[in-house]
Amino acid sequence: MGGMLENEDTKRLGKAGIEEAPVRGWDLHCHTRFSDGTKTPEEFIAEARELGLHGVAITDHDTWNGWDRAVQAARQYGMPLVRGTEITAHVDHTSVHMLAYLYNPDDKGLARMFADTRAARLARVQEMVERISQDYPQITWESVRAQVREGTQTTVGRPHIADALVAAGICSSRSQAFATIIATTSKYYIHVPSPTPVQVVQTVKRAGGVVVLAHAGDRSRNKYLLSDDRIIELIDAGLDGIEIWHRGNDPDQRVRLAEFVQRYGLLATGGSDWHGAGKPNLLGENLTPDATVKLLCEGRFLSVV
Repeated sequence: MGGMLENEDTKRLGKAGIEEAPVRGWDLHCHTRFSDGTKTPEEFIAEARELGLHGVAITDHDTWNGWDRAVQAARQYGMPLVRGTEITAHVDHTSVHMLAYLYNPDDKGLARMFADTRAARLARVQEMVERISQDYPQITWESVRAQVREGTQTTVGRPHIADALVAAGICSSRSQAFATIIATTSKYYIHVPSPTPVQVVQTVKRAGGVVVLAHAGDRSRNKYLLSDDRIIELIDAGLDGIEIWHRGNDPDQRVRLAEFVQRYGLLATGGSDWHGAGKPNLLGENLTPDATVKLLCEGRFLSVV
């Protein structure tokens, strides 16, 4: 973005670093059945319309496969839509998620990154299932594959193992599965090979998109949070914004992340990280102001639908 942005973000953040989250606007972090959400793009758009949201973004993991159906539904319901993807990265023993918006889906570099990550995710899930099945024979690759709702277009991940564990009566919910059998500390867990956050930023920027650092203040996700130096490294690489309003960001981390927004003139975004019934997160529980979305969309390869 470049330069200090005097916009609704910086005004809202104020001298204290963070104030109340926006009460109206866009939910820029949402998942459908094309990754680990439980609702179709059509159901997602219909629910957003019913809630009166100003607009939404589809951000399935490491894919744009749900875009066409989301665009069609958005036009049908008159719901403004930003097309995006949540991209998995890794550095310093920390899993880093990046939200990429409005990029060229025909970009070869980005397509190669998605293909590599999706293949690595699939191989990792298959190996985890093999390990789990030694102690829980009910969990087979077939039982996990039955939880994949959009076939080969779905980005397969741990949530599909969790759904299989629930279906088999081993766990009561996805949350319990993630806290126990498929937790990062579990003997069954396998790290998924991923690009570095800097590689993600550079690749998305070359594809004409906007890239935002997602829920970087969520201690429940990582033993170690992304350091200040790593965040500055991302800003130097072209990072456009930071997701401030997310239920996982601890209050002190919202303040810390907001300081980067103010100091470097970044966009401050908000999103629910909605997964339908897959998580307790409610659609629209954290929002991004209209003025911020307008800035996010300026001069991008794709426009809002």
